[in-house]
Amino acid sequence: MPPLNYLSLIAPRAVLLAGGKAFSSPSLEKAAMRDLTQGPVMSTLISLAVPTAFGMLFQTLYLLVDLYFVAGLGEAAMAGVGAASTVMFMVMALTQVLGVSTVALMAQAVGRKEQGEANRVFNQSLLIAVFMAALTLLLGHGLADVYMRGIAADAASSAQGARFLHAFIPGMALQFALIGMASALRATGIVKPGMVVQILTVLLNTALAPVLIVGWGPVPALGVVGAGLASTLSVCAGLLMLLFYFIKLEKYVRFDFSRWKPDYAVWKQMLVIGLPAGGEMLLMFLYFGLVYVLIQKFGAAAQAGFSVGGRIMQAVMLPTMAIAFSIGPMVGQNVGAQRGDRVREICRKGLWFSAGVMLVVTLFLQINPTLLVAGFTQDAQVLEVGGDFLQLVSLNFVAQGIVFGCSGMFQGLGNTRPALLSSACRLGVFVMVAFVVASRENFAVHDVWYVSVLSVWCQAFFSLYLIRRELNHKLGRTRQAQTLAV
Repeated sequence: MPPLNYLSLIAPRAVLLAGGKAFSSPSLEKAAMRDLTQGPVMSTLISLAVPTAFGMLFQTLYLLVDLYFVAGLGEAAMAGVGAASTVMFMVMALTQVLGVSTVALMAQAVGRKEQGEANRVFNQSLLIAVFMAALTLLLGHGLADVYMRGIAADAASSAQGARFLHAFIPGMALQFALIGMASALRATGIVKPGMVVQILTVLLNTALAPVLIVGWGPVPALGVVGAGLASTLSVCAGLLMLLFYFIKLEKYVRFDFSRWKPDYAVWKQMLVIGLPAGGEMLLMFLYFGLVYVLIQKFGAAAQAGFSVGGRIMQAVMLPTMAIAFSIGPMVGQNVGAQRGDRVREICRKGLWFSAGVMLVVTLFLQINPTLLVAGFTQDAQVLEVGGDFLQLVSLNFVAQGIVFGCSGMFQGLGNTRPALLSSACRLGVFVMVAFVVASRENFAVHDVWYVSVLSVWCQAFFSLYLIRRELNHKLGRTRQAQTLAV
């Protein structure tokens, strides 16, 4: 099977067999991870960001593929699925707790050359993943209908969104194990296996979605339920592939069920690092929920336009998100290795790189914002709302690139509280200004987008202040420790 052979090429084995017994080889163990404390910063950052971006692109295509086929079911289905997908931000908030803390703790352990500690964190992260998956299933199925009735524009959109959610919730639950394993690989500097798995699962989702949504042969047309089910089945397949990789090929970290007892010291460390990052995503969930509420009175067409525009925005944000995801493990390993000069270089070049990439995206969307929206719908109202949204919101893309870059820095430094504070600043500005604007008689949908631009730029400047303060604090302590050691 070609995919498995490819995986074996990109994951060197760290154990040699001799006389029926396994023994560790230091040189091979080192080959099973990537040392991010050496080499040119920009080339290392690009080599990590490119495959990460491809993997994230295919991850986002889950939602775009669903939206493309769901669009043929009408406005109510499109608006319902779009509104239901805001729940993904809640799940992402929880997976952030797991993923960010796993990367931070494992990357610093790798930087210190402490393989045993890296394994301890890895196995504890999987134990937490199992617990969080069970919680997602319980709360998701219990609250899906209530949530949709509160956020959808009408009863038809609410019903469609609830049906989609019930089919997709199992897939959301499986995301925790996927994030745990992918984060472990990222912490050790290995990103290609996750990319390969994501590509294969999206291809499967692309094949399943039209069959399950509109029906084919003996398969009945399931509508929005088929969209959610296609994603769930694809995530399940991806999880099985990644499990195979870890069991058969990965040797730097491995499953050790003797470590699958709650280690509260590790849990505490993970919560201290992960909760603020999860809170950051939770604030994004609140932000998108508020937008749906604010534009509710404009009907399903407005919500559908925002749904399409929001999905496209997520896709075009992938380059800067990939850069941020790559900054995290690079900074983590260099903090562990006490390379303060290199940490500052990563920060400086990473932020410029991220902002520059988003400037190019901004220019494209200023020229033709409806081009991408037209790929999903020809409804005039939806096209107008979606295109208007993308053209106006793209004015904050450079600021968003700075925010994402700073977030990656905070993760690598092992302190995500400033990122949460930064997101709270954004939400606070948005809520205060948006509700004042919404109270006016001539309130229009595009007013919300202008407020969003203002709030993100406020967040960007605040993030720059916070990262400068955190670098001075963190790297100052590192220099002091080095002086004492001498």
